[in-house]
Amino acid sequence: MVFPWSGGPGARRLLLSLLLLAAGEAGSGQVHYSVSEEAKHGTFVGRMAQDLGLELAELVPRLFRVASKGRGDLLEVNLQNGILFVNSRIDREELCGRSAECSIHLEVIVDRPLQVFHVEVEVRDINDNPPVFREGEQTVFISESAPLESHFPLEGASDADIGVNSLLAYRLSLNEYFTLKITTKNDKSVLPELVLRKSLDREETPELNLLLTALDGGKPELTGSVQIQITILDVNDNAPEFDKPGYKVALFENVPNDTRVIQLKASDLDEGLNREISYGIRMILPVSEKCMFSINPETGEIRVYGKLDFEENSEYEIQVNAIDKGIPSMAGHCTVLVEVLDLNDNAPEVMVTSLSLPVREDAQVGTVIALISVSDLDSGANGQVTCSVTPHVPFKLVSTFKNYYSLVLDSALDCEKAANYELVVIARDGGSPSLSATASVSVEVADVNDNAPAFAQPEYTVFVKENNPPGCHIFTVSARDADAQENARVSYSLVERRLSLVESGQAPKASSRTSVGAAETALVDVNVYLIIAICAVSSLLVLTLLLCMVLRCSAPPTEGACGPGKPTLVCSSAVESWSYSQQRRQRVCSGEGPPKTDLMAFSPCLSQSREDCLNPSSEVSH
Repeated sequence: MVFPWSGGPGARRLLLSLLLLAAGEAGSGQVHYSVSEEAKHGTFVGRMAQDLGLELAELVPRLFRVASKGRGDLLEVNLQNGILFVNSRIDREELCGRSAECSIHLEVIVDRPLQVFHVEVEVRDINDNPPVFREGEQTVFISESAPLESHFPLEGASDADIGVNSLLAYRLSLNEYFTLKITTKNDKSVLPELVLRKSLDREETPELNLLLTALDGGKPELTGSVQIQITILDVNDNAPEFDKPGYKVALFENVPNDTRVIQLKASDLDEGLNREISYGIRMILPVSEKCMFSINPETGEIRVYGKLDFEENSEYEIQVNAIDKGIPSMAGHCTVLVEVLDLNDNAPEVMVTSLSLPVREDAQVGTVIALISVSDLDSGANGQVTCSVTPHVPFKLVSTFKNYYSLVLDSALDCEKAANYELVVIARDGGSPSLSATASVSVEVADVNDNAPAFAQPEYTVFVKENNPPGCHIFTVSARDADAQENARVSYSLVERRLSLVESGQAPKASSRTSVGAAETALVDVNVYLIIAICAVSSLLVLTLLLCMVLRCSAPPTEGACGPGKPTLVCSSAVESWSYSQQRRQRVCSGEGPPKTDLMAFSPCLSQSREDCLNPSSEVSH
């Protein structure tokens, strides 16, 4: 079906972008195939081009190619049909060893436009490896007098496959003397043993040859076999025997080198050389490069050679042989299990992850500051870690999960009291003696503008002379803010306030830009001015007032009624026509009744100069 296209160049570009985007999304996926190992050349694996959404015709023009890590020739793509096939032999054991998972990663690249695809090819295990014995023949020496039900361990086989293909079973050739017993070890592996069912007679049968066959669990099963040559021993018919077949010893890790592990003792019922015993270690499991064990062949004493480390191995199994010196010799067997006990030899580790620093001083209680994790390589109580923080700080640790903690705010902060806290997180394990580790956490407190500026004192009293030129220095004030940085910077502004002075119903005003101290004034000066003013009214009234004043002011003042201080007068008018006098807490004689305080008077400054008006020391007689 063909659709007509009427769009312009812009629409074409939009369609091309959408197609490229869809192609890019298609190329971002991953295709998964699987193939069995040992598949023949040309074996079909998958339709790669079709599964990747690529057209067959564009494989060659777009430079279709496949890259592989490691062996790049194992798989190949047919560019004619886009099929992925086996190109060369795939050996899973060679490719991945005994790993449970094995796959080949392919990177598919096409150009114009560039696209990259990822293809994963799983290599399935097949039962292509038979069980293998280390040697083609095993020799077993057995005394003709060996008791019935005696056990004689044999060396087992191994299988390079994995899973069920590596599970082994054993089968013994038919004979009348021995049966086969399979013992399962701690690591789930099996060990074949010969069990004597019929007494041996060297004179009748000096040796036996048996065939031991190992079978794996694959379908079809594969087998491997080994010849068991049994030599019947004469004369020395008693093998050394240990007190018990197994021993268990516990040692602390980090014991000094050459520490004694155990003293073994085996006995032999024979006489002479046939009862003299030599001890040897047959096998140590697991194999360790740090720790070995040595045995004294004469005494059977086992000692540590190297270093026991609980964190590496918590136990060792030592298989010991006791071989007598008869001809031929006989051997007895035992197992020593060495349990390694943990010591508190690893200190805790502390890791601190900061989340929100600095912390605002107005942060809410419970705010998370940092995350802390602790760990210890030891086990049991030695690996149990408790965490604490420096006392007497406004922070605490809250356990979140196992060995994870949160450092949270426990009480309110004040940047003005403490702008930084140096905390120490202490991690201590439960060992005896315990080990500890510390981590330092520096918590900076961010300032918040929560303090207003404050002056050194709430009120200042300043005396200023009149007619000062503009810009002259009058007084210096300073204020301080308890906050920090920008919050502590103080700017000043002057708020104008005027004082009203009342005289004849009109109030001259003084600016509060200059603080005028309240000077104590002399009531006597006020009385003088009043007398002069009234003289023009009536001489009789003048005489009466003068007599009254003389009588009252000449009388001795009662205690507590008149103050001893001298009155002062301050002239503060800007036009030199008024003077202002105020007396506070100054006792003045003013006739009968209690002393008068807080008196104000205004008088013209007629004959006195400005300095005389401002001189507070001028005296006026009562």
